[in-house]
Amino acid sequence: MNDPDKPATCCPPSGGKSRTVAAERLVQNPKRPDADAVAIPGGTALVGTAAPEIPDDGEDPIRRQKVKPFRMGATAVSNAQFAEFVEATGYMTEAERIGWSFVFWAQVPENVGPTQAVAEVQWWRRVDGANWRDVNGPGTADAAWHPDHPVVQVSWNDARAYAAWVGGALPTEAEWEHAARGGLGDVRFPWGNDEPNDTNYLPCNIWQGRFPEVNTVQDGFYTTAPARSFEPNGFGLYNLVGNVWEWTADPYRIKSLKKKVRQRLDGMKGYKLSKGGSFLCHKSYCYRYRIAARSGTSPDSATTHHGFRVIWRD
Repeated sequence: MNDPDKPATCCPPSGGKSRTVAAERLVQNPKRPDADAVAIPGGTALVGTAAPEIPDDGEDPIRRQKVKPFRMGATAVSNAQFAEFVEATGYMTEAERIGWSFVFWAQVPENVGPTQAVAEVQWWRRVDGANWRDVNGPGTADAAWHPDHPVVQVSWNDARAYAAWVGGALPTEAEWEHAARGGLGDVRFPWGNDEPNDTNYLPCNIWQGRFPEVNTVQDGFYTTAPARSFEPNGFGLYNLVGNVWEWTADPYRIKSLKKKVRQRLDGMKGYKLSKGGSFLCHKSYCYRYRIAARSGTSPDSATTHHGFRVIWRD
């Protein structure tokens, strides 16, 4: 399935103009934040890296930015939490209103029939009826929806609506990286600099094997893991890398003089920044489960490996 002339990526595809719908009105619920929200100290945040792995993503240079103290969800927002929001407000996600969303090819049920592939990333398929309940398409809720797993198939707009309802917000890139480093400073991963592998060091939920055909599932999870799984970082936060991409509040921007980068960005106006990588990442092709790694996606797009986390500012 791989095209040798194009670098593989697990990053979220974008739906384009065909997915544009009217935004839902934001509903606030001042009775929150979550009981398990973690206090993140303020100070000087490190953002980026001096040793970029994917320079054209804008990973460098490393820079310092002041952040005020805030609270952050110990986990990505779970299906159970999002269901509570939907029950209380009647909110419909963009995927539900549009009528389709993106599903990874190996997760498309046989009864769905032929699906439309995404140009240049053939492993992503358009599936009618895929949404946060029926993650992989109609009738898949029982197999793919777990209350304690991160909610997926949610767009940036959906994430922002939920965050407003709980009286919070999506983090900025600086806030996200400051929290992800867990007090360790200039490190590659939330646990330090030790690299995950395909055999015996599995600190997060990423791909093991040959993407996109073979996943050996050495870490025990073919798709998402429970939101509270693996070891937390120094601040008590779970799964900041791997498992699901996390939306941030920031636009996707890169300062670059390279023509190819500027041309790519011309087609990404309005895109939002995501952090953390997902269960589809692997060092051999999509080394974006590092703290400094970045991805940009249109705010109306949703996939099976994209969720979010909420922060609360004083």
